[in-house]
Amino acid sequence: MTYTLVILFLLTIKTMNIAKIDLNLLIYLDVLLREKNVTRSASQLNITQPAMSNGLKRLRNLFNDPILVRTSDGMVPTERARALAPVIRKILLELEEALQGEEEFNEKHSQRVFRIMASDYAASTLLPSLLRKINEIAPNVTIDIMTPSDVTFHDVEAGKIDMAINRFDELPQSFHQKTIWRDTFSCLLSADNPDVSKFNLNTYLSSKHVWVSKTGFGVGVGMDPKDVQKLGWVDEALARLGKKRDIKVFTRNYHVAMQLAFEDGLIATLPTKAALLHKDDQKYTIVRPPFDIPDIELKMIWSPLLHHDASHIWFRQLVIEAADQG
Repeated sequence: MTYTLVILFLLTIKTMNIAKIDLNLLIYLDVLLREKNVTRSASQLNITQPAMSNGLKRLRNLFNDPILVRTSDGMVPTERARALAPVIRKILLELEEALQGEEEFNEKHSQRVFRIMASDYAASTLLPSLLRKINEIAPNVTIDIMTPSDVTFHDVEAGKIDMAINRFDELPQSFHQKTIWRDTFSCLLSADNPDVSKFNLNTYLSSKHVWVSKTGFGVGVGMDPKDVQKLGWVDEALARLGKKRDIKVFTRNYHVAMQLAFEDGLIATLPTKAALLHKDDQKYTIVRPPFDIPDIELKMIWSPLLHHDASHIWFRQLVIEAADQG
């Protein structure tokens, strides 16, 4: 636990008698400020709703502050509660890390289930190699693959998900992260597409395209073809040239994009490792984009709560080894 955080916390509670502070109340406060709902918070901690309501009442008395205020948009944290939230979250995370015991991990006999959030790009390009390694050295280990729409930042932060693998625009500073690989872009077209023989920037711009991307977490929102910044790497690269492509279909699924490239004559501009899944399929042609697109980074992120866990350390190393061999 850092001295800075302790001092900040002590300044926040001022002259409050520390002996009166129940650690459970700080845990209640942490969950309440993340969930902003008494019922969900109670469920999260496996306690009854009356018990959680009583905990909120005690917190209000302890801090002499409403903590959460009911509005038309639901329960909203007060200014003081918002100031307390990151301090208490950090203290609890570091305390839990310190209390975790050192245990050896025996992969040959382990029946551990590793829960991974992965986009279909990551799942189709990385996981086959990872599963081959697991089958060789840890035959009883199981992988539970979840989609980005199944998972929130809070799930990863709380250690409910072992790891999230995706491209991330922004990440909370509390997360640990490691780059798995960098990938270029390629264009995937049907082998029968007439543009293949004369593929250049002009033919690229005159063709119809399928847009595909899924970064971060959560349920996706509708796309606006006019909002170049939200369209991502490919369209931002074109915008720097003063150009714009004709997007016919928006999807968050790479396999859908690849199928549409074949069946509907669209151009799918994809990370190269995804396009190469069809390198031996004569129905497709893979070509370099006729303009420069910055590389992307595939990252894995995980909670500080799991950083020192022996099984998690083993699994992270296995992911990197699988990426190097994939």
